[in-house]
Amino acid sequence: MEYTDRFDRYFLRLISKRALLYTEMVTTSALLHGDAARFLRFDVFEQPVALQLGGSDSKALAECAQMAQSVGYREINLNVGCPSSRVQSGAIGACLMATPEVVAECVAAMRAVVSIPVTVKTRIGIDQDESKAQLHRFIDRVAEAGCETFIVHARKAWLQGLSPKENRTVPPLRYEVVHELKQERPELEIIINGGLKTLTESQKQLQWVDGVMLGREVYHNPYILAQVDECFYGDLRAVLSRQQVLEQFLPFVEQQLSEGLSLGFISRHIMGLFQGLPGARAWRRYLSDHAHKKGADCEVLLEAVKRVSSP
Repeated sequence: MEYTDRFDRYFLRLISKRALLYTEMVTTSALLHGDAARFLRFDVFEQPVALQLGGSDSKALAECAQMAQSVGYREINLNVGCPSSRVQSGAIGACLMATPEVVAECVAAMRAVVSIPVTVKTRIGIDQDESKAQLHRFIDRVAEAGCETFIVHARKAWLQGLSPKENRTVPPLRYEVVHELKQERPELEIIINGGLKTLTESQKQLQWVDGVMLGREVYHNPYILAQVDECFYGDLRAVLSRQQVLEQFLPFVEQQLSEGLSLGFISRHIMGLFQGLPGARAWRRYLSDHAHKKGADCEVLLEAVKRVSSP
């Protein structure tokens, strides 16, 4: 949340043409009682893009799924993995793993009104439960409702005692649990998530699962996506250099600034573009110091990139 917004997704699409991009999680209340147009807005250039929803009311989720399909999203993903207390208070996120019947009802309601895929993102368990059987019961019940694709974060979620940040790092990664799930449920599409930092690691995972979701690593080191199209899709089209990515991003930035948006709101997403190169820290520092100033425009980006030694 607050990361993979439409500005970040446009930027990432310049690097990879084939990776499936996901929105930040949007709650049903935000769509039904807030500014739906703002939350649903995306550029056709971002495609393929999936909308990730948070909710537990089947009727509300069905209505939101229809809205998403009507504006062109390629997939609806129900988040059953977020462990934050704010999300729990709304009876959504990881706490729903304890109520597979509710999740199944939600999936069935959405599938009844849309033709695009309805998928579920989940954890391998919650709190003290160490039972593989519990995870499989959850998966089986939701699959019966028509979900064919599960994105599984290979960590448990602790609903009490850990912050959302700690929940992304403290519970141990157990990839073998996800591998066993795919082995025992071969008819389902199982996508693994959690802790993967390189494409080499990600490719190895395809020995056991159908796909890989990368989250934080892509946000902090976005150019990791540059080899995704060739490595995972066999797409041999020329890859843009980091400099070319920035150059092609500038017209989009100018358009957003003309609509009244602050440069800092966009530039925060591109801090990691030159990760690992000489001058990357100076690039980030210059953006941090200047992008939020009144009247900051694309000249800030052009000045910042002068600090980088890019191949």
